[in-house]
Amino acid sequence: MRPGAVNDSIRSLSVSLRPIKTDDAATIGEFLHRHLNRSVTPQDWTKLIHTPWKVDAPNHGFQLTNGDAIVGAYLAVYSVRGGEAGPVRVCNLAAFCVLKEFRMHGLRLARALLAQQDYVFTDLSPSGNVVGLNERLGLRRLDTSTRLVANLPSTPRRGIRVSGDPEVIARVLRHGDSDVYRDHRAAAAARHIVAEHAGGYAYLVFRRDRRKGLPLFASPLYVGGDPAVLEAAWPSVTSHILLAHHLPATLAERRILGFTPRRGFELRSPRPKMTRGGRLAATDIDYLYSELALVEW
Repeated sequence: MRPGAVNDSIRSLSVSLRPIKTDDAATIGEFLHRHLNRSVTPQDWTKLIHTPWKVDAPNHGFQLTNGDAIVGAYLAVYSVRGGEAGPVRVCNLAAFCVLKEFRMHGLRLARALLAQQDYVFTDLSPSGNVVGLNERLGLRRLDTSTRLVANLPSTPRRGIRVSGDPEVIARVLRHGDSDVYRDHRAAAAARHIVAEHAGGYAYLVFRRDRRKGLPLFASPLYVGGDPAVLEAAWPSVTSHILLAHHLPATLAERRILGFTPRRGFELRSPRPKMTRGGRLAATDIDYLYSELALVEW
């Protein structure tokens, strides 16, 4: 046995699992900043705990501790969403990080979250080994077929209006879309656009995304209103994204948009997104109320 191995084994046996509470926000934010992604500040990580919408959450995920030290954390973001059979409670698996010497305990975090009853679970940014772990735990992949399209400047089209003005957005949106905007207008990563055409509207929420380290891509998170309006206004919408947000390309995911833009090329390996629980149809699962709306990286 290598020197120190006995002490390592003793430390490993003393790992405790407990829920993440609101009072843990600062220490969890610092842990994720140091060990998961240093480009995200500790304060920004805490936005996964201090969400801008109200929800009756049983916890904010689970953490592993060794003595007084945090050695692992799996943050969760909770919401109540609408399904065909009525309101559905959703637990979104967000940031997952375990120190190397305690990786054998990482499964305890995932199982603690997934053991919670009466939730639909989503994981919208799994990476590396997490995808395989999720599959072993019963999560399935969503269809994330995506076309990369250029955002080109476009002359205004007659009868189509596109705006990112908060006053215009608040005036145009109706019903559930108004609730979405209220819940996400202060979400750090969410960008909002409305398009109006022929008496109808479409509402697009997207985030700035990175590929190969370049923050040049718009990734749609949600489409409200009438997707046909969005499709009709698509050249004007992408022009707005280019000129107002300085993003030259959109990762146009078919399942979210409700249509496929004509130009562009299909990604061979779009990033996976996963779910477990049958009370939300795949068409009802968007990327709101999650780390994708709350945290920029």
